[in-house]
Amino acid sequence: MRLLVWLALLGVGACLGAAPTPVLAQGAPATAPQAPVQTGPITGTVDQIRIEGTQRVEPETVRSYLAIKPGDSFNADQVDRSLKNLYATGLFSDVSMRREGSTLVVVVTENPIINRLAFEGNSKLSNEDLTNEVQLRPRVVYTRTKVQSDVQRILDVYRRNGRFAATVDPKIIELPQNRVDLVFEINEGPSTGISRIAFVGNHRFSDSALKGTLQTKETRWYRFLSSDDTYDPDRVTLDRDLLRRFYLKNGYADFRVLSAVAELAPDGDSFYLTFTIDEGERYKFGKIDVTTTLPNLDVEQLKSLVTVDEGDWYNAEAVDSTVKALTDAVGTRGYAFAQIEPVVNRDRDKRILGINFQVQEGPRVYVERIDIEGNVRTLDSVIRREFQLVEGDAFNTSKLQRTEKRLKDLAYFKKVEVKPVPGSAPDRTVLQTTVEEQSTGDFTIGAGYSTTDGPLAQFSIRERNLLGRGQTVQANALVAAKRSEYDVGFTEPYFLNRELAATVDVFHTTQQAAQNLVFDSQSTGGYVGLGYHLTDNLTHGVRYTLRRDTISNVQPGASRFILEQVGSRLASIVTNQLDYDRLDSRIDPTDGYYLRGAVDLAGAGGDVHFARVTGSARKYFPIAPEYVLLTRIDGGYIKGLGEGVRIEDRFFLGGDNFRGFRIGAVGPHDVVTLDDLGANTYYVGTVEMSFPVGLPKELGVSGRVFTDFGSSFGVDEPSAAGQITDSGSLRISTGVGFSWHSPFGPIRLDLGYPVVKEKLDRTEIIRVSFGTNF
Repeated sequence: MRLLVWLALLGVGACLGAAPTPVLAQGAPATAPQAPVQTGPITGTVDQIRIEGTQRVEPETVRSYLAIKPGDSFNADQVDRSLKNLYATGLFSDVSMRREGSTLVVVVTENPIINRLAFEGNSKLSNEDLTNEVQLRPRVVYTRTKVQSDVQRILDVYRRNGRFAATVDPKIIELPQNRVDLVFEINEGPSTGISRIAFVGNHRFSDSALKGTLQTKETRWYRFLSSDDTYDPDRVTLDRDLLRRFYLKNGYADFRVLSAVAELAPDGDSFYLTFTIDEGERYKFGKIDVTTTLPNLDVEQLKSLVTVDEGDWYNAEAVDSTVKALTDAVGTRGYAFAQIEPVVNRDRDKRILGINFQVQEGPRVYVERIDIEGNVRTLDSVIRREFQLVEGDAFNTSKLQRTEKRLKDLAYFKKVEVKPVPGSAPDRTVLQTTVEEQSTGDFTIGAGYSTTDGPLAQFSIRERNLLGRGQTVQANALVAAKRSEYDVGFTEPYFLNRELAATVDVFHTTQQAAQNLVFDSQSTGGYVGLGYHLTDNLTHGVRYTLRRDTISNVQPGASRFILEQVGSRLASIVTNQLDYDRLDSRIDPTDGYYLRGAVDLAGAGGDVHFARVTGSARKYFPIAPEYVLLTRIDGGYIKGLGEGVRIEDRFFLGGDNFRGFRIGAVGPHDVVTLDDLGANTYYVGTVEMSFPVGLPKELGVSGRVFTDFGSSFGVDEPSAAGQITDSGSLRISTGVGFSWHSPFGPIRLDLGYPVVKEKLDRTEIIRVSFGTNF
């Protein structure tokens, strides 16, 4: 190029009036009458620079990129740099320079402006998804380089979704005024699945066991609602880490993934995925110790928090949980800058890993500021109020982890990451918070069947982050053959800018006579409540409920004790409730425990007067992977204040809360009509083991065996001597059950058989319920 530009600037005539030779953008001279080429040095200076061809770009903008200025001598190097500078701007598709006497003429052809960006042929990915991937936008300068880059971006996003056969063909439609419409014509192609996953080098665990640890799955007919059986390089990277975690959890401290290779099958429709691994040797824990350099810190108390024992197989997850427990404990004792470092002493000959958990003073670091990004809809204040740290606080890892957990529990975000990054000084840190929002609105239309209520339909709408303020509004309607429920509620989680969850709710329910319920009931009312955290795990709530209850349409031949209850009553109830939650998950718990206690007082107005106490306790034990033992105990007692307890306020035991018995079947009965009357006192316990049934995990099918035990007794009918059976004896049932988280909603089947019961108790061997969401 330099030689051609040099020749162009030499001139073609022996005299100053010779015709100039135009130069193309690439530096090649156009066809023109040729003249003897001048040899020797270039002479003369540039008196002026003329710009031609500009439309949108100002001529002065073009001049600003030139390396040669008026007054400079004609210089090939400067002209060459000028050409490169102009091309590098991306503003021009063609640039040429020529000399006319002492004038340098610069001719440019501007790149067009994108008028509209469109996608055609895409059905698996939305226009919004693709628009977020590409860099080009309307009113942006069109260049071939940017288009090629965006084509590759679109192909990459299709490959992440398992479509390696996708093709993208960019087309432009020329418009007046140097504008173009850019259209990406897409052929998505078929989904590229995983037909086979194999392992090389595994001796301790079978291929099937290792496949169960991977996120990637082999293509099967029942995975039509999942994308895990399509090839995704990012998912394979995750699989490498999942394999490493699995082996480290089982004692293989030297485990390595040597390679993960995906080969396209000969037919081009699927991939073969092969992991080559080196298991290494299995280690046991050696000596376990906790040491510290911090003053006034009782090491013996910290040792009780260590969850690993000498002689056990090495488990990296147990080490991490111990580090977390020690960090939390030391942080609560006032050592905000303490660091826990597990120092490993490896004995390869004996295959032993000794661990010393060293508690040391870390560098003193303070929170400089909190940066939040990624929240398009959610207000910054909604995120900031969940932080356990504020600007100026001493940095604390435990509080940072609790902050991240609180943000995740909001369920407003698909992804939450809070990480400290260096601040403006060595003792300053910035909490960089990145969130990715997800849909917080739910609209549900459901249909199903219940053993108790028969066919049912359900409609609900809920928004959990109203206008990005973190408020919840919901409306629900359930219509069944024997029951209907309508409910509208609103919750403000930070009432008066304090951590007070304020709730307002109105409801209306009806229940028709069904099975051994021989009357219709109706309840209409509402409640207001406040809830707040006493500690991170302990919550206190206060609620006031005002409702009108009506009993009507008592069936012929019903108990006189029920006939005496016919009519309407107004209930005014104040409730105090305490919840203590140490579960590992609110949705699907496998470890931890949960306690609840509540006291209801009715009588501050209204027609009903009673005091009621209820309590519940649950404990989950992870016995083995996917094997969880649940123990539960519930109980309650209600006492009328100056009057008897009405039947709608009593406890009915059976059905879902006592499998093997019909609803209300466990407790006092009318000896003549056998009608269930409810009870003033009840207790019920459960011991249940859930387990996998051998089907693929993604099918969502699990089994359980259970034993329920309990009783209910006591009824306010002083004139009922000999007419009511109320032994209060212990009942026991046992059985098996299955749950399926199906694509059409949850399905539960329980087979319960009473092994200890009273003569008048009515049983229910099979209990099934299912629903579907569209």
